[in-house]
Formats: sequence, C-alpha cells, structure tokens
Amino acid sequence: MKMLACKWFLTLAVAFSVGLTPAFGASRIKDVASLQAGRDNQLIGYGLVVGLQGTGDNLRSSPFTDQSIRAMLQNLGISTQGGDSRTRNVAAVLVTATLPPFASPGSRVDVTVGSLGDSTSLRGGTLVMTSLSGADGQIYAVAQGSVVVTGFNAQGDAATLNQGVTTAGRVPNGAIIERELPSKFKDGFNLVLQLRNPDFSTAVGMAAAINKYAAQQYGGRIAEARDSQAVLVEKPKMADLARLMADIENLVIETDVPARVVINERTGTIVIGQDVRVNEVAVSYGTLTVEVSETPTVVQPLPFSRGQTEMEPNTTINAQSDGGTVAILNGSSLRSLVAGLNNIGVKPDGIIAILQSIKTAGALQAELVLQ
Repeated sequence: MKMLACKWFLTLAVAFSVGLTPAFGASRIKDVASLQAGRDNQLIGYGLVVGLQGTGDNLRSSPFTDQSIRAMLQNLGISTQGGDSRTRNVAAVLVTATLPPFASPGSRVDVTVGSLGDSTSLRGGTLVMTSLSGADGQIYAVAQGSVVVTGFNAQGDAATLNQGVTTAGRVPNGAIIERELPSKFKDGFNLVLQLRNPDFSTAVGMAAAINKYAAQQYGGRIAEARDSQAVLVEKPKMADLARLMADIENLVIETDVPARVVINERTGTIVIGQDVRVNEVAVSYGTLTVEVSETPTVVQPLPFSRGQTEMEPNTTINAQSDGGTVAILNGSSLRSLVAGLNNIGVKPDGIIAILQSIKTAGALQAELVLQ
C-alpha cells in the first residue's frame, strides 16, 4: 500500500512538473475573463407536470397541488366546484432556467424541474405552460414540454432498487424567450472585464496587453485595472464595440495565481500549485491499526444428554503501530516537496494530515483550501 501511495502522489507531481516550469502561463483574455454586461440571469417559475403514471402528488398531503389544478382548469373554462379530486397523475414542480446574455425573443433554453410535493417520480410527465420570471418580477420566458428523467426506481414486495433521482428532470429547449433584457450591448460607452480568478498581476498584465493593442490601432491607451478583478476598457470614438470586444478577447496575456494547496478529504484528492513552498521542517508520521476479529465456536452437548447447542464467543484483538520515521522536508520547488513527502511513504490521507500540520506550524507558504 505504501508503494501504491508513493506512485500515486508522484504521478500527481509529474502532471504539474512536466514541460514548462514558470509560474506564469499564456492564455487568451476570453479564457480568463468575462464581460460584465454579458452575465447570465436566473429565472424561476411554478408549474404542474401532468401525465404521470400514478406517481404524482397526493392531493391530501399537498394542498397546493390541488389548488393549482383547480385554478388551471378554471382558466380553461372548466368548473371544479363541488368536486373532490383524487388523481395521482399531477405533480407540482419548481421550474428554473438560466437566461444567457444577449438572448433574443424566440430563442430557446433548457429548463430544470423539481418536485415540490410527495411525488415519487416525474418520469413520463409533461410540463404544462409555465411562465418564468426574473429577479425584477418580469416574465422573460415560457416553458413547456416533456420532462426527461435519467433516474429510475423499481419496487417489489421484498426489494427496492433506486438509481439516480426521479423527482427532478430537464426539458431540453423547453423555454422560449419572450422578452429581451433591457440593456443593450452597443449602447454602452465602455467594457468591464472581470477576471474569473482575481489577481492584481493578471489584471495589470491584461490592461497592459490591451493598451499595447490600442496604441497600434487607435494611437492611445484605453484600458485601466480597477482592482484585482475588474479591468475597465473605454470605447474609442470611431470604434465598433462588438468588433473591439472580438479583438480584445483574443489577445494573449500572462496569467498568475497565488500559491494554493487544495485538499478534498472525502475523496483523498490533493492538488498542489506550482508556486507552493515549504520551509525546512521535520515530519514524523505513524499510524496505529487495531484489528478486531470474531470467530465464535459451536459447542455441542454430550450424546444422550439434555444439553443444547450453544455458540461460544471468541474475540481476537491485534494492534500494530507503523511509521515513526522522521523526514526533513524543504520544498524549494514542487518536485522537491513531493519527493520529500514520498520519502515518508504514507497514504494520501496521511499526506493530507501532514500538509495540515505543516500549515499549522507556519512552514507551508501557500493557501490551504479544504473541500
């Protein structure tokens, strides 16, 4: 197991170390930044899914579903007064969608539906026309269509099989955009580029690259780094804003990120950035393994006696202590840091504990992110 752990962690190190070793990397602006005016918008709505095979809401335990059915039928000109509905073919759902930037009326987007009541499955159902509103209360899209559910469940008298989620699904291209966003892209006088990973070095380098391009095309500076995330680009008088953005987003810049170690304790995943450094520190790691085994013995009574067959318990407990080796870590580079950890010969969960302890001791010169 120790050898496997060493090979696993060494493979992780090679993935970071092969090829280029500089801290900076070349990327296009469109890959590291997004346009502030081109952000997505969230939509939400309440609707009904019909056509279910007895897997819908129980109208007694979900009164809002019963009220929605009656309101829908009344809007269609059908009176429901004096009736007591017991159908299980309808489910109340919450409908969500993402309105992409610059979406125009008539275009389609996907929607996601999720059950609100005690429905057991939305498989085979159809979403009835549902209006989707934004944060301002305005209706921007209308959704309707067949619900696609990837999960399934099967149940018998003595066994049940569930795979995936059956109370949530998607309606591909189920929403039609009915209203466009109030803001117009070409009505703006400037562009604001937001870095996906905020960093002052990257923001200043982006502004410098844009100004170098603008000096050749327009004879002046047009970009300024506001902070570690935003870069303001002023529109030249004779420039077309869409054309300007198309040229800027393809410029290649040098990106930089702070030193960071990301640890996922649930899966045992460790990701170490290139710039991580460790001051000289001594590390000792040992594990205690306790094994408890039960081997009960069957005791038979003597022949022709009135005794009964009994089970005699037999418990064995073994304790084993491994490790205890002291190693010196001095990670002046990623390769030397991983080599020092491999010399200790521990599993990934042990390496996680070591990195956390090194950070507590103040020897890890990087941000430790726990997931």
